[in-house]
Amino acid sequence: MKKKTVFQGIATALITPLTEEGIDYDLFGRLIDFQIAGGIAGLVVCGTTGESSTLTDEEHRDAIAFVVRHPAGRVPVIAGTGSNDTDYALDLTRFACRAGADAALVVTPYYNKATQKGLCKMYTAIADASDKPILVYNVPSRTGVNIEPATYEALAEHPNIVGIKEANGNISKILETVARVGDRLDLYSGNDDQIVPILSLGGKGCISVLSNLLPRETSEITNRFFRGDVKGAAALQIHYHPLIDALFSEVNPIPVKAAMAAMGYCQNYLRMPLTTMEPDKQEHLYALMRAEGLL
Repeated sequence: MKKKTVFQGIATALITPLTEEGIDYDLFGRLIDFQIAGGIAGLVVCGTTGESSTLTDEEHRDAIAFVVRHPAGRVPVIAGTGSNDTDYALDLTRFACRAGADAALVVTPYYNKATQKGLCKMYTAIADASDKPILVYNVPSRTGVNIEPATYEALAEHPNIVGIKEANGNISKILETVARVGDRLDLYSGNDDQIVPILSLGGKGCISVLSNLLPRETSEITNRFFRGDVKGAAALQIHYHPLIDALFSEVNPIPVKAAMAAMGYCQNYLRMPLTTMEPDKQEHLYALMRAEGLL
C-alpha cells in the first residue's frame, strides 16, 4: 500500500529565533520567507533544531500555529510533536492537526529507553489519534533508543504512519529497513552528510539543518538527483561537507544558531543547558560561511 508523500526534496528543520523574552516572530517570519524563496519543499517546526525541548508548552503550540499560518499553504508544514510522555505527545499531535499542520514528526521517547514493543504501542496510539500523517523520527544518539528494521515493518502496516526521518547513521540498517518496508514508508535522511546515500536507497529527501543557511543550494542536491544527475548531486554533497561538519562541530542547534545570528535571522541566544558556540569553532564556521558568500 503506497501512502501519500508529505514532501519530496528538502524540508528545513527550522531554528526558533529566541530572545530572553520569548520567540521573535518578526524574525521567524523573515526566516520562513527566506526558506520559501529558496525553493524549499517543506518546513519542520519545533524539532531538535527548533529547541523544542526547552520551549514552554505555550511557546511550542504558538510556534506551530505561526509556522502553519505564515506560509499560508505555500509549502507543507510538519510539526514536531514527540515527547517522552505519550499522553503529552498525543495532545500535542491533536493540537497540530487542529492548527492545520500537514503532518507530525514524532521522535522516539528520550530517556525512557522504550523497548521495541513500547515504540510500536506509542506510535500506534499517536497515529490512531491523529487525522494527519505521522513521520517517525529516529535519532538514537540523542534519545538513547533505536528503532529496529522489524519495528518499522510493523509500523508500516498503520495507514497513518507514512514516513521515516532516519538519523541513526547506519546505512546497513537503513538498507535493511528499505528491504522490509518497500514503498509503504517514505524515507528521509535526518543527516545532511547522508542526503545522496539515502536518495540512492530510494529516499524522498532530507529534513535538513544546512538548509537554514542555504535553502536553494541544499535543495539543488535533491533536484539534481531527481533529474538523474547523480554525479552532480554527489558533487554538491561533497562540496558542502566541510560546512556540514562545522554545523555539527558542537551539539545541534548551537552552531546553526551562531550561523543564523550572523546572517541576521535570530539572536545568538540559546536556553540552558545549551550554551553559545566556542570561539575557535565559531570562527571556523564563519570562515566557511564567508567562502560561500554568506557573510
